[in-house]
Amino acid sequence: MSGGATLELDRGLDLAHVNAELGRDAPALVRWALSLNQPAIVTTNFRPFEAVILHLVTQVQPDVPVIWMDNGYNTEATYRYADEVTRLLKLNLRTYLPLRSRAHREALQGPAPALDDPRHAAFTEEVKLEPFARALRETAPKVWFTALRASDSAVRAQMEPVSVNPDGLIKVAPLLHWTSRDLHQYCQDHGLPNNFDYVDPTKGEAQRECGLHLTH
Repeated sequence: MSGGATLELDRGLDLAHVNAELGRDAPALVRWALSLNQPAIVTTNFRPFEAVILHLVTQVQPDVPVIWMDNGYNTEATYRYADEVTRLLKLNLRTYLPLRSRAHREALQGPAPALDDPRHAAFTEEVKLEPFARALRETAPKVWFTALRASDSAVRAQMEPVSVNPDGLIKVAPLLHWTSRDLHQYCQDHGLPNNFDYVDPTKGEAQRECGLHLTH
C-alpha cells in the first residue's frame, strides 16, 4: 500500500466522524468504503430486499466478490431469486457450500435441529460459520459490506454503520437505518426483483442472531 493510501485509510477509520457524516447516506457510505482501495466483499443470503445492497455496491464496483453461504436449506423461490439477481446485476457471485451436502448430513443426523436442540450450534457452525470462515480465508477482504439492519435484532440495533471487527475487518452496513418502506421504494425506483419466500434454519426466529455477526 502506498503512503498516500495509508494516510487515506487512517483518516477513513475515524469511525465516529464517518458514522456521523455518512451513516445515513448509503450511497455515500459505499463510495467512501470502496475509496479506501482495500479488498472488499459483500455478503448475501438472498433474503427479502437483498438486491438493494447488491445494487448499491456493484454500481460502484461491478466486480466486487459477492459471497453467498448457501446452507442447502433455501426455498425454491430463494434459489430462483438468487439466479435472477445474479443475471440482472452480473454479480461476481462466489457460492460457499458446507463441506458435506444436506443429503449427506440428513442421512446421518436427520433434519435441521430445532433451536432448543443441543445439536443446533454444531449445525450452524457446519452450514454457515465454517463456510464463511473459508470465504474469508480465500478472499482475504479488508472491507465487508453487509445488509444487516437495526430492526433485525437487539444486537444489530446497537451497531454502527461502520465498525472494525476484532479480526480487523472494516464492516460496513449501509442499510442499517433503512426501513422496509425505504428498501421497497429503492427496489421500485431501480426495477429490482424481490423475494419474500425465505427461511434461515440457523436463525429459527426473525429476531434471533444466527451467530455470524456475533462471531464477526
